[in-house]
Amino acid sequence: MIQNNYQGALQQPLQTGFNAASTAAEVIKGIDLTGRIAIVTGGNAGIGLETTKTLAAAGATVIVPARDVEKARRNLEGIAGVEIEVMDIMDPVSIDAFSEKFLASHRPLHLLINNAGIMWVPLRRDMRGIESQLATNYIGQFHLTAKLWPALKQANGARVINVSSLGHHMAPFNFEDPNFEHRAYETLQAYGQSKTASNLFTVALDNRAQAHHIRAYSVHPGSIAGTELAREASVELFQQMGFLDEQGQLKAEVLASLKTIPQGAATTIWTATSPALDQIGGVYCEDCDIATLLPSGTDAATDPRLHQSGVMPYSLDKHNAEELWAVTEEMTGIYFPVETSNVHTTIH
Repeated sequence: MIQNNYQGALQQPLQTGFNAASTAAEVIKGIDLTGRIAIVTGGNAGIGLETTKTLAAAGATVIVPARDVEKARRNLEGIAGVEIEVMDIMDPVSIDAFSEKFLASHRPLHLLINNAGIMWVPLRRDMRGIESQLATNYIGQFHLTAKLWPALKQANGARVINVSSLGHHMAPFNFEDPNFEHRAYETLQAYGQSKTASNLFTVALDNRAQAHHIRAYSVHPGSIAGTELAREASVELFQQMGFLDEQGQLKAEVLASLKTIPQGAATTIWTATSPALDQIGGVYCEDCDIATLLPSGTDAATDPRLHQSGVMPYSLDKHNAEELWAVTEEMTGIYFPVETSNVHTTIH
């Protein structure tokens, strides 16, 4: 029996019957979340807002930590079962304060959806000197999950969903210079390594957490129309990515591949609630199923358009995942108090 997803051991599609066109409402149909508690970072805009709405409609209590509380209140107005709290995912002090307040409520945490993220921004750093895409897209996930660990264990059956991206194809994690202190800043490389880091965190977390009845998953939502995610990206960058033509117009094939926001939230909702994943964790999912593992040696970094689906082996590699865990603790000073499981990978 395979116990973890190191090297992509569990990375096999389940043929769920859902696909890229499936919506969040479709994949949660028939699932009752009454009495369940969820936290959704970035849960007041884009696919995070759709995720919040869908979970709340199924009966869950959803806590939405937000940097801009007033904006969150406007966007979440009229949705029953939602609580709004202050938190900035790039501010470690803010993460600590939010987590301590939640833990003080003595409630279990059944679903932690690390949805907040940024994309293709200029070089910025947080107060620790960590590059902003890495800080937001990965370090924040690690920090918040670590701090909420007691509540996740208390649930006695919890899931952690880390929203990743196909963008992990753009770059492996650079252990030599993760914060671009000794190399020229490339926003696509920074974005790519942050999403690779999220995948590596997922597989390492699941290996440790399953002994405590907690499973972890990575999600690629798809390319989605109508979000604010790439608002700082230039026309030239979109052209470099192959999304725009020489006139700066969206290419027809790209337009046809875009998901709606309800479709974009579907894989997050599926991984958070599907009974099909009760005995499987650590996997990277897309289009409401477990994604295909790409062949070893695949080089998508030279051209991000080479692959439109699948997960890169380097982002599920055991050595990379364990090294990243140690590097992250050293980089942040956050010790993640999760006992390493004695579960090993065996195949019968």
